[in-house]
Amino acid sequence: MNELKSAPKLAGRLHSLVDADSVSEMIEWLRGRGKILIICHDNPDPDSIASAVALRHLILIKTGQDAVLAYGGVIGRSENRKMVELLEITLVPFCELNLSQFAVVCMVDTQPDAGNNSLPAGQPVDLIIDHHQPKKEFSDVFWIDVREDYGASATILYEYLNSQEVSINTKLATSLFYAIKSETQDLGREWSKADREAYLKLLPLSNNQILYDIIHPQVSRDYFSTFHRAIENARVFGEMLVFNLRKVENPDLVAELADFLLRQQGINYVLGMGWFNGTQILSMRSLNPDTKLGLIIQKMVAGIGTAGGHGMIAGGQIRHVAGDNLSQQELEQLLTERMFQAFDLNQSTGEPLI
Repeated sequence: MNELKSAPKLAGRLHSLVDADSVSEMIEWLRGRGKILIICHDNPDPDSIASAVALRHLILIKTGQDAVLAYGGVIGRSENRKMVELLEITLVPFCELNLSQFAVVCMVDTQPDAGNNSLPAGQPVDLIIDHHQPKKEFSDVFWIDVREDYGASATILYEYLNSQEVSINTKLATSLFYAIKSETQDLGREWSKADREAYLKLLPLSNNQILYDIIHPQVSRDYFSTFHRAIENARVFGEMLVFNLRKVENPDLVAELADFLLRQQGINYVLGMGWFNGTQILSMRSLNPDTKLGLIIQKMVAGIGTAGGHGMIAGGQIRHVAGDNLSQQELEQLLTERMFQAFDLNQSTGEPLI
């Protein structure tokens, strides 16, 4: 496994090294080491949750060791809460953990210093499995599997399970399938051949009724009020649309509204933002697969926040931001200006969506 020490230099191509034998070596390295922690990103989405569940299942079946699944923030989106409930997934809030109790720390669908997880700076990490661009080199991490060309981290874990001939029960299959389905929007966005293969093989193993209940949860009146607020304050700048939800009770709504408003005719780029618990949550979407939104949003938050993403989807965080209207307006104006600069365009005059 020594060759994996240089894995960050092979980001996006590392999977060519990760065969059944190397996964077996990783499992043997874990065997008997003590308590294991698997960390999702903050406000975890289905991909992060399912990846953590799959890694826990792999370790449990192959070594007999259980693992704790942890997350920061909240599980806010109704679909994600229903997923955790119906698939009986146990997740522990990060604030309830004592990190010193864990001998092994794993991260799925996120990385150290990515800005979207609650891992303290400088905390040692042993395993990283992700499909986002590496933020830095991790020379001291034992196992790194970062595949930027994959649409979902869940696909990577599905391949691990297959390589070790670990059976996938109905609940785990449903979890992994829904993760790939939601992350790639039914193989319509940023999917790879591996995602498609996993999607098609997991579908017949999944529980259709549970999938339906996850996808169609009942929601509160506040949910519809947030949609109203987004539509009411959205502004259109040519082919770009910007909206600010101001204060939100659920940070996942920013990404959900960005996906929704991208459906507006003539819009190719959406920037959404919302204030949650002292942090400005940012979400960007594009219809253009060559946009490289992950790089665009990093330019936009340079010096004030953290961000990352792929070609067509990206997100970011700006911490310690005031939630008053004036601060929100100033930040919205700054980010809009930076967005045009990042695209190397002259800013046009915005007009209301409605």
